[in-house]
Amino acid sequence: MSSATSTTAVRNWHFILHTQDPLTPEQENTLAGLEAFADGDVCLEQRPGVYSMFTCYMDAPSLTEAIMAALTRFDHFPGVLISNVELSEYSLDYNGMATAAVVPLSDRRPPVSPVVARKTPEVRTPPPGGFTREGLAR
Repeated sequence: MSSATSTTAVRNWHFILHTQDPLTPEQENTLAGLEAFADGDVCLEQRPGVYSMFTCYMDAPSLTEAIMAALTRFDHFPGVLISNVELSEYSLDYNGMATAAVVPLSDRRPPVSPVVARKTPEVRTPPPGGFTREGLAR
């Protein structure tokens, strides 16, 4: 007698989920009581008031299914929105996706700081006769 069973291989995937906003103290307390996060597959990393992200190690047949499984855990976490999914250099290596064609983000552009300093615009003092058309072009 034969039975139809699935032979889809399941593997462990790594990725990072970034929250839209840092968690509030109330959300941190809620997280501590949520069973969906108790197994350690989705772990909070944060700098309070600056950023919050969740490092994920999920078992699934595909990366897409692993991400979907992690995101469903947030259905029980009111007010927390995920803004993006990151595959870091470590993620690519862990997931067996690193190749010579993948350039680490740090090699392509400078890192983005969570707090972006704004450049103060240059203030020009008017000359004694005021600005002229030629003076504005300088």
